[in-house]
Amino acid sequence: MINTEIAEIFRQIAQILEIKGENVFKIRAYERAAQNIEGLTEGLKNIAKEGRLTEISGIGKDLSNKINEFIKTGRIQAYEDLKKSIPGGLLELLNIPSVGPKTVKLLYEQLKIKNILDLEKAIAGGKLKGIFGIKEKTIENISKGIELLNRSSERMTLAQATLLTEEFLKSLKDIPGVKEVSCAGSLRRQKDTVRDIDILVTSDKPQDLMDAFVRLPPVKDIIAHGETKSAVRTKDDVQVDCRVVEDRSFGAALVYFTGAKNFNIKLRHLAIKKGLKVNEYGVFRKERFVSGRSEEELLKTLGMQYIPPELREDGGEIELALKNKLPHLIELSDIKGDLHVHSNWSDGSNSIAEMVEGCVKRGYRYAAITDHSQSLKVAHGLSIADLNKKRLEIERLNKKLRNFTVLFGTEVEIDSEGNIDYKDGVLKDFDVVVAAIHSGFKQSKEQLTRRMIKACKNKYVRIIAHPFGRLWGAREPYELDLDEILKVARETNTHLEINSFPDRLDLNDIHAHRAKEMGVKLAINTDAHALEQLGTIKYGLAMARRGWLSAEDVINTLPLDILLKELKK
Repeated sequence: MINTEIAEIFRQIAQILEIKGENVFKIRAYERAAQNIEGLTEGLKNIAKEGRLTEISGIGKDLSNKINEFIKTGRIQAYEDLKKSIPGGLLELLNIPSVGPKTVKLLYEQLKIKNILDLEKAIAGGKLKGIFGIKEKTIENISKGIELLNRSSERMTLAQATLLTEEFLKSLKDIPGVKEVSCAGSLRRQKDTVRDIDILVTSDKPQDLMDAFVRLPPVKDIIAHGETKSAVRTKDDVQVDCRVVEDRSFGAALVYFTGAKNFNIKLRHLAIKKGLKVNEYGVFRKERFVSGRSEEELLKTLGMQYIPPELREDGGEIELALKNKLPHLIELSDIKGDLHVHSNWSDGSNSIAEMVEGCVKRGYRYAAITDHSQSLKVAHGLSIADLNKKRLEIERLNKKLRNFTVLFGTEVEIDSEGNIDYKDGVLKDFDVVVAAIHSGFKQSKEQLTRRMIKACKNKYVRIIAHPFGRLWGAREPYELDLDEILKVARETNTHLEINSFPDRLDLNDIHAHRAKEMGVKLAINTDAHALEQLGTIKYGLAMARRGWLSAEDVINTLPLDILLKELKK
């Protein structure tokens, strides 16, 4: 997980520099580099090997040298030296959601708090009360942040799990004797967060495979080392299990080790009714092997159509598969454009032309450049004058493009009362208006719901972005009455977003499924702030598939002319 490690190092460098009161531009450069690396869908090791590091937005010669240094040595000396300039536990404090460098500096200077244990003791002893800048609500938020940190440390995001697993799979495929390799478990079901990783392999030389597996570069500790099953712990404390199975049992093992517990129980009961036995080794009639080489073969033996891994949760998929009535889930090839993309007009790293080029390479036919609106100063929101200049740039670019259209868009603010921060006279000129909440997260469920509903009723708002405001490990989803919002969204032809950014995945699969049930079409967008983040669309797609969505449930599968009609209110 080199991407995750380097992104974390760059972020910590930025935080240490801020604690020390260093140059703000230098701090922002490291923060942006960390964000862009986290959004990569390709491993930094491979990018570095091909000499493409400086092609990553925000990565110049200095940072590329630091990345290469880490790849070669496992450390960045400048970072190690910088860490020595502050007490070590202060970095630990920065992992707490709602605790920033300024708060850490204050806690250290006022109370000599050096780590989380010190902070917990200080809170319990009431020592934070009365410190300038720290109010009762702040103390409450810090306590909640410590709880959230403890919970999130037990799991990783789908993107983190995917990158780590791909590193293992690539190495395993290069081992002599290996024939088939696949991940299983919750990662193969594409859950939004993952605890452990399961890998299945077929091989002519199982012992050689096991010996090689426990010595792969990401491995820190060996938990178990057997002839056909081994388990290791990575440098990031992730457990990875690897099993070698027989060729004839590969499909059966995939079904068994991919499906959720209740899914597997129901399969076993179904097999028993048919006079069969099903397990990780195959389908058997008494002791005779019947099938199991492939998943399709096994499920056909049980009288059902193929069930995509994302649906194997015992949510009614088995019953529908027995009737051959499962929906055809949306696929990546169905996506015709991205309707939530940022450029360097606001807080993005790339120009509109560069972001468009990335979309064209993905085979899209359109993209909406939705830079932030005027009230979000922290993201360099656009003034009315800037909007006019941006629109002219888009018009010039569209004249040069063939078979691709750039849509003039914006991501507007939903204020504390549900109002939008551009007037109707401005909003009417946009092709796409995406509305989002970026403040007031701690309002009541009723207040937040009212804000969303009022935004849906605005005749120019087409899409509600990242509706629950979740940031994995940093901010819990806020409470909303989703059904009430969906009712209004259906009435006003407003679409909710599945935000693909790895730390968001918002709407999640459960919410997406509910939207489908209530007849509200969704948009799967990346919210990309850099060229490399366009590839995160696959994570939003995973949430859509887990939510049982087909192409017709998603508006950015439509051809442009039909899409524009769909976006009208």
